[in-house]
Amino acid sequence: MSLPLRLNRVIVPLGVAVVLIQSSIYDVPGGFRAVMFDRFAGVKDQATGEGTHFLVPWLQKAILFDCRIKPRNISSTTGSKDLQMVSITLRVLSRPDVGHLSRIYQNLGLDYDERVLPSIANEVLKAIVAQFDAAELITQREVVSARIRSDLLQRADEFHIKLEDVSITHLTFGKEFTQAVEAKQIAQQDAERAKFIVEKAEQERQAAVIRAEGEAEAAATVSKALEKAGDAFLALRKIEASKAIVQSLANNSNVSYIPSSGGNVLLNVPTKQ
Repeated sequence: MSLPLRLNRVIVPLGVAVVLIQSSIYDVPGGFRAVMFDRFAGVKDQATGEGTHFLVPWLQKAILFDCRIKPRNISSTTGSKDLQMVSITLRVLSRPDVGHLSRIYQNLGLDYDERVLPSIANEVLKAIVAQFDAAELITQREVVSARIRSDLLQRADEFHIKLEDVSITHLTFGKEFTQAVEAKQIAQQDAERAKFIVEKAEQERQAAVIRAEGEAEAAATVSKALEKAGDAFLALRKIEASKAIVQSLANNSNVSYIPSSGGNVLLNVPTKQ
């Protein structure tokens, strides 16, 4: 027997064996699980974990499931209790229930999240938002978020989907509601401005009363001084006024001469003989 024939007898079985071994081995990466499909028994209940595993070629097929947490934004437009249109966006972190991967694959397939989450999220959002007024959606945002999370967790669990986090990331209202809020803010600002004007007028009135009382007391004091000192008090006031006028005129560079018959400006005040 020739050497090529001998080599063929060795290489061909060896190649077939290598192909069979490669076909019998499959790897499950980190964060994944494998659902086994058997052509005779169907989908097996138990999913295999990470690592290298064996299967029967052609008879069995490993289907990899990504079990890592996936983020998803879900938006919905619905009506509030007072018939205001509300646009709301949820951020959902989800993953499949590892213990029910075979059921998920049989009922929903690999794109289970695409099939389930948008529909149940819109259902829950419309049901919860309809129970609150537009103003309550703002003032009680934590309560609304908790209600949405609780109901959405319950609905997702029916499809064997685990939700790690549910939060409201965006909340806007219709044009009419926005205009009403702006008008209310303007009215509040006008009311505060009017209140300030009233308080200012009241303070000015009180200041005028106090000023008038002070002037009245000053006038009474002057009257008492006149009764006691007579014309001497008036003469003293005139002298003080004259000194102030002379000092002001002396400091003025535009005044060069002050005519006076007695030699003094306003100082020869006539007194009672």
